[in-house]
Amino acid sequence: MKKTIYAVFDVGKTNKKLILFDEDRQIIEEKQHICVDTVDDDGFPCESVARLSQWVQDHWHALRTNPHYSVKGINFTSYGASFVHLGANGQPVLPLYNYLKPMPEQWAERFYAALEESAEEFAAVTCSPQLGMLNSGLQLYWLKYAKPQQYSRIRTSLHLPQYLSYLITGEAFSDYTSVGCHTGLWDFTKGNYHDWVLREGIDDKLAPLTQDSVATVVDGVLVGVGLHDSSAAVLPYLLECSDPFLLVSTGTWAITLNPFNDQPLTPELLRRDCLSYLSPKGRMTKAARVFFGREHDYQVQRIANHFHVKSDFYRSIVLARPYDEASASFKPWCMAGTGPFPDEPVLEWELDGFKTAGEAYHHLIHGLMDILTESINLVRQDERIIYVDGGFARNPLFMQVLSWNFPQCDIRTLEVPQATALGALTHLEQGEAWTKTQLLFT
Repeated sequence: MKKTIYAVFDVGKTNKKLILFDEDRQIIEEKQHICVDTVDDDGFPCESVARLSQWVQDHWHALRTNPHYSVKGINFTSYGASFVHLGANGQPVLPLYNYLKPMPEQWAERFYAALEESAEEFAAVTCSPQLGMLNSGLQLYWLKYAKPQQYSRIRTSLHLPQYLSYLITGEAFSDYTSVGCHTGLWDFTKGNYHDWVLREGIDDKLAPLTQDSVATVVDGVLVGVGLHDSSAAVLPYLLECSDPFLLVSTGTWAITLNPFNDQPLTPELLRRDCLSYLSPKGRMTKAARVFFGREHDYQVQRIANHFHVKSDFYRSIVLARPYDEASASFKPWCMAGTGPFPDEPVLEWELDGFKTAGEAYHHLIHGLMDILTESINLVRQDERIIYVDGGFARNPLFMQVLSWNFPQCDIRTLEVPQATALGALTHLEQGEAWTKTQLLFT
């Protein structure tokens, strides 16, 4: 008897994964793949649309013909700020331009000069600081004026998660999580596309927006619309907890997500590295970020070099020391222009006053946590639950000092393997009942 499964394609910049879940949301199989980059028409590295498409379609075919599995549903999640441009025949006609590709200054200047508001006001209403190609809407503006012949070939531009769904369904949609992720496309104050999108006719290139989680049913398989990975990663926590909470996702960046804060983003919050995103239903999610992990690793190496110890020395430290005034002497090196204190000058943190590497590390954690605490408070309202995921959830000093800095909060971890893929699965499940009802009446 075949086992009923769900499948999720989780497409990162480097690693692409196909993850299979059983009906209890337990992972039963995982396949990884690395797609080798190609170059775009300007010679800049970019994802190969052809190779990525072939990988998805090959695995889709293999799943449908697998003698051991019966596929109930499939969904997609991927990095954002990336468009696949389809021509009149429904096939990609341009490269999948890399969001790290520099935006030519002349087109960025022309874009902002044509706005009816200042660049700062535009950034606030669209929740999109000036990030070049990371503002994916500006990619279309750049194509329109810098490459008009190529632009004229575009019938529809799909963000990458929705393109992956389109590969299976042939149905073209835009979804809120992709449109509302620092694209410069969405006016959060009006709840619609920004005026510039309509003025430039960019909306003619965009597929219809949908709040549905299921695009269609293909050969009896529910096929999801796809989700931006950051939004997908929050969904398992929403499923776990009915009370308002914050999620602090840790790694190179520490990103605090508040799905319950829908207050407008102000220029001051934007300046202090806050953003707002759209949920799958078009609701605002406030976020704040700080370059926590990068600073931590840089300073740990400095400490190790200074005291002539191994760079993993801190892993044996399990009990935090209370805060003392010396912790206020911490000076970040990697955070200039980012985080809650973007104007702080770059200064070298002095290590000569510490007797041991362990002593210096305690002060490092307190100093970093002071900065993270400020970042969290920029988006926190009165939430009393803080979830921590990522690498620092396994750092006992991080967890202890965080709890000291938020004594009124319940600090939790939720071991969610493949949280992004699980989020895409749960979103698909939310549309399953509705889809069954629709099928009864068709």
